[in-house]
Amino acid sequence: MADLITRDTTSSHTFRAGRTRPARKGLGRRDAIAGYLFVSPSVLGFLIFVLGPLVAALGFSFTRYDVISPPTFVGLDNYVRLFSDQRLGLVYLNTIIYVVAAVVLINGLGLLFAVLINVRMPRVLTYVFRSVYFFPSLVALAYISLIWQALFQRDTGIINYYLEVIGADPVNWLNSSSQSRFSVIIVDVWRNVGFAMLIYVAALQEVPRELEEAAQIDGAGAFTQFRRITVPMISQAIFFNVTITVIGAFQIYESIIVLTKGGPGDSTRSIVMYIAEKAFADFDLGYASAISMTLFAIILLVTILQFRIRRAWVHYE
Repeated sequence: MADLITRDTTSSHTFRAGRTRPARKGLGRRDAIAGYLFVSPSVLGFLIFVLGPLVAALGFSFTRYDVISPPTFVGLDNYVRLFSDQRLGLVYLNTIIYVVAAVVLINGLGLLFAVLINVRMPRVLTYVFRSVYFFPSLVALAYISLIWQALFQRDTGIINYYLEVIGADPVNWLNSSSQSRFSVIIVDVWRNVGFAMLIYVAALQEVPRELEEAAQIDGAGAFTQFRRITVPMISQAIFFNVTITVIGAFQIYESIIVLTKGGPGDSTRSIVMYIAEKAFADFDLGYASAISMTLFAIILLVTILQFRIRRAWVHYE
């Protein structure tokens, strides 16, 4: 009798296991299908709006294409033309200046504001300062540029008004080759410093207080604590902000269009603006595509270099 009960119990477990295994298998298949459906919009968006245009631009860079007539294969002619384009050198110089200024000023000021906000103060003031600094990042760059264009006017701008009040001479912010580039940098930094600050504030709040207290007990000053403890602990946030800033500064466009239209001359023209001019004003899509490939290669190389050197200064817990 006991043997019969044991056999019945064993066969019952075997039947349940056999019935559960296909059910789990079917459930796993349904989960996989659901996962593919969820990621498919992102994959399709990447293929259509990123990879597709990139491949098309690479193909057009080997052609002469004016939109009206079909593309004509010209080999490396467009890339050879890059070396004789005198405007391209100045445009790339402007862009590199924007990148360096953005990396230094946006991250420097963003970290400074984050440190000031992170000090002990009433919670209400903390929220107010965060909102004030971050608010420009929420406004479209075109609208911000329009506001700053009015502020930068030589005769009617409020900035020159206050300069005259303190006895200084008015500055030709937008129509001077020496000042217009600086005006573009001011607008770009003012708009993006709030986002960098928010990332740094979040990183600073994760720094263990025990390390700072231990450093104080050992006699370390505020600057030493910041350099030896705070900076290594927030190095991941610094790396993220620097990478995002570099990529964004290489693609600066809207503020220049609104403020100076690239002038006077080419003194403020960026590489993206130059690509747009060649493609949609001169209808030289082949040459514009070749320039865009150089920009893609530079951004890719700079990003790879950043990821290579991060091992020397980015610390992971």
